[in-house]
Amino acid sequence: QVHLVESGGGLVQAGGSLRLSCAASGRTFSTYTMGWFRQAPGKERQFVGGIAWLGGTTYYAGSVKGRFTISRDNAKNTMYLQMNSLKPEDTAVYYCAAGSCLGLGCYSSRNYDSWGQGTQVTVSS
Repeated sequence: QVHLVESGGGLVQAGGSLRLSCAASGRTFSTYTMGWFRQAPGKERQFVGGIAWLGGTTYYAGSVKGRFTISRDNAKNTMYLQMNSLKPEDTAVYYCAAGSCLGLGCYSSRNYDSWGQGTQVTVSS
């Protein structure tokens, strides 16, 4: 399986920025897409954005589009989430995921095979 580790979370004021990293190791040969999800207390896990591992095509949830940017370094097996103009409603545990999904199915958490343990992002007002 793929082992994923997130880092970069923390406490930030509204309007500030954070950069999250997700390092992948293990058997990554079947990974076509990597994505970011987040989950607030009492809420379902929510899609944030994703990236096609080879082609680099990115896609985002409407709530973060224009504020968040996903990138990757294929050689390092690492994905990044640059978060700007953060809002209190962005507060959540952020998870990275890897899967063999393609296209629209990659918006669903059910279509990913491997998950990291999560990193807490807290945005204060």
